[in-house]
Amino acid sequence: MTYGICLLRHLLSKPMFMATIIPQTIGKAKTKAHNVKIDMTPMVDLGFLLITFFIFTTSLREPTVTKLAMPAKSDTPIDINKKWLLTALLDKDKVYVYEGIWQEAFATGQLKQTGYDLQDGLGNFIREKQKTLEASGQKDKLMVAIKPLPRSSYQNLLNALDEMTINQVQRHGVMELTDEERGYFGLTKQP
Repeated sequence: MTYGICLLRHLLSKPMFMATIIPQTIGKAKTKAHNVKIDMTPMVDLGFLLITFFIFTTSLREPTVTKLAMPAKSDTPIDINKKWLLTALLDKDKVYVYEGIWQEAFATGQLKQTGYDLQDGLGNFIREKQKTLEASGQKDKLMVAIKPLPRSSYQNLLNALDEMTINQVQRHGVMELTDEERGYFGLTKQP
């Protein structure tokens, strides 16, 4: 039999439709499916290395303690020239600053309000006062009275003490509010 007759029998043995396409089976090579395996060992090693690095860096850091030296309590008041005195009243998010004595500052409207930010905060008032005292040759005479209100936080006090260190204020102290200052902020007076 010839090749043409074999092909004709083959075509007639299967039902044919108009749009039927007969795939060519001659010369088609079979592809082998490869199993892909990814070695994750280096990635796991890197992960453990990062984890141990972060554990060591967080556990090796020691907590810092701010040194706060408080003077001994005495009944005799310290004589301070009101020209050298700058008072900072620490509130929750604000700092009230005045120069001299409360009664004079309140009467003349010199009570100023600022915040804890670096540029325009308490440090700015300290630097201005230092410039004023430096012009008269008394820069080292500056005394800053820090008076925290009951609603201020310990962090507010630390921020104020940091400003003393940054601006090299040698004479500063943490004090209690006077009755007049308590009255201004609507706080009950201490007995």
